[in-house]
Amino acid sequence: MDTLQNMRVFVRVVDAGSFTAAAQQLNSTTAYASRAVSDLEAHLRTRLLNRTTRRIALTEAGERYLQRCEQILAYVDQAEAEAGDAHARPSGKLKVHSMTSLGQHYTVPAVSRYQQRYPDVQVELTLAQRTPDLLDEGYDVALVVGRELPDSGLVSQRLGATFSVACASPAYLEKYGVPRRPEDLAHHVCLGMVAPGFHWDEWTLAGPNGEERITLAEPPFRVNVAEALAVGIREGMGIGVLPLYSAIAGLRHGDFVWVMPEYRSHEMNIYALYPSRQYLDAKIRTWVDFLRDELPATIDADEAALQQFVRTT
Repeated sequence: MDTLQNMRVFVRVVDAGSFTAAAQQLNSTTAYASRAVSDLEAHLRTRLLNRTTRRIALTEAGERYLQRCEQILAYVDQAEAEAGDAHARPSGKLKVHSMTSLGQHYTVPAVSRYQQRYPDVQVELTLAQRTPDLLDEGYDVALVVGRELPDSGLVSQRLGATFSVACASPAYLEKYGVPRRPEDLAHHVCLGMVAPGFHWDEWTLAGPNGEERITLAEPPFRVNVAEALAVGIREGMGIGVLPLYSAIAGLRHGDFVWVMPEYRSHEMNIYALYPSRQYLDAKIRTWVDFLRDELPATIDADEAALQQFVRTT
């Protein structure tokens, strides 16, 4: 028995004053309306309506039940309207997880621009160097960086691609010299990055001779966040590989020098992950669409700035 639907029929019968009038309003039959009320009474073991051939009248129990039905149905209608509105209009809290460096350089500025367009959305952003369990942890969207994604059952949207560059401080290069080719790194201090897609003991460098894999000695310093690695590079601790979005500001300000500018490293895709395509909440849909439109232009701007920097050094 569909109790909620039978409640709607019961309220309509009372409002219309007869089973026949209610059936016409519901585009149904008198028998259907009568059976719906009878099923309710059987379920409740209480008579709700006194019936004659000419009229109906609420019993005392029917009057109390009618009030509750009207309240319940009003709440249901409100809930359905709010849920439907969530599908149509972005509003409420959007819980986003992002890998740390990506979040600091790309996600937070994107949130600012997104909220200018959709001011009714409140964004709760968590930064961490991992891919979360969206369902168990309650996130709406996760932004991750990797060459490819494992089969997780989640919906993935590729937002763009980026790469890393080898950097050192001017002071370090002045003291130890400038490596020109990947094999020269054997004579330098190379710092380690411990993060998804990175191997502290191996760098993959793509350059004029294709991809070259360089095995590194045990680094004196390794860390799991690019911004901390950037501090070590700036302090002259050694050469490190930084994601472009973590390196560009230091290169622009002269804190870093792009070592071996013919080479790039650790080319990665940027993905948005979310649980389902069906009945997608408007705030999730618009956030992913916004990133898909905005992020490639931001990445292109960083790449253009990098090339301009190389030409002027």
